[in-house]
Amino acid sequence: MHLRRLSVTDFRSWESADLDIGPGVTVLVGPNGVGKTNLVEAAGYLATLGSHRVAADAPLIRRGAERAIVRGSVVHHGRELHVELEIASGRANRARVNRAPVPRPRDVLGILRTVLFAPEDLALVRGDPGERRRFLDELLTIRHPRYAAVRSDYDRVLKQRSALLKTARNGRADLSTLDVWDGHLARTGAALLAGRLELVAALAPYTVESFAEVAPTSDPIALRYRSSVPGELPAVGAELEPLLLDELARVRRQEVERGVCLVGPHREDLDLQLGPGPAKGYASHGESWALALALRLGSYRLLCADDVEPVLILDDVFAELDERRRRALADVARRAEQVLVTAAVAEDVPEGLDGVRLAVGGGEVRAGTRTGSSGT
Repeated sequence: MHLRRLSVTDFRSWESADLDIGPGVTVLVGPNGVGKTNLVEAAGYLATLGSHRVAADAPLIRRGAERAIVRGSVVHHGRELHVELEIASGRANRARVNRAPVPRPRDVLGILRTVLFAPEDLALVRGDPGERRRFLDELLTIRHPRYAAVRSDYDRVLKQRSALLKTARNGRADLSTLDVWDGHLARTGAALLAGRLELVAALAPYTVESFAEVAPTSDPIALRYRSSVPGELPAVGAELEPLLLDELARVRRQEVERGVCLVGPHREDLDLQLGPGPAKGYASHGESWALALALRLGSYRLLCADDVEPVLILDDVFAELDERRRRALADVARRAEQVLVTAAVAEDVPEGLDGVRLAVGGGEVRAGTRTGSSGT
């Protein structure tokens, strides 16, 4: 799988930009602030319908514009599909495939797969649980696009149930309706929880292996899913649903008193262990970087094992890594079908990572030359 063409209109800082790219390594080189990351962010948006930098879509629209447009031509097994996403301000986003409208933007999920590693990924280790939940859900949806609907349904039910709990706290709600919403939350939450449990089980060995490669002198790591439902959990949604219902009943009084929903996937976390303790408290700065890198390399290897090799996007990360981790990441990149790299200076890109260099600056992307191991 690879992107043959990427185009943006009124996306972030770009009024317009067009990139003709192909398999292999493409390096976008330019000073900080010229829009390199904005371009690879657009590529990631085509794959996930989200940004690795912001949670909302509004900042993606260029100041003064009413909408942003991202287009990509994706080649997979000899077949080319053209995807277009319109990011709107104040109304629903729109999507087209081969110029024909599709009912929902999420219908384009799965056409392009990407794994993006960026400086923001340090938050996967040091940030709050929401960062890790988002990581899991994005990877889950890349692997199985149907989970986009599952996530949407769960978020809708959670919002409705949370609103009911807030009114119940003030004594203004009929609690008999809470039983109905408990059922909806248990059903949708069980489906999402089952997907996450299966994902963590599949992802863990690839991540553990990747960490051992990039941090061979550190203690081994482990990934464990921490649920709001106690005890050992089955991996089947139908078996998880009654467990969620039981836990909701157990904490009902606390929820009404506090006015918040205390059970469900929105309260859960991916525990990252380093040796005998939690990585968040025990990992050094270098080990935190290594673990963040291992999560992304593990994701890449998991997707490759699904027989759909994703586009690997490396956003200004080589400057953040030590020599060992630079080499490990470059070794993976050399074997990938397509890699998009951003760097402030060419010297940040490891030697031996051959590819086409594009110069970014002054609101333009200028074609460069194919670089060799000398980096010239």
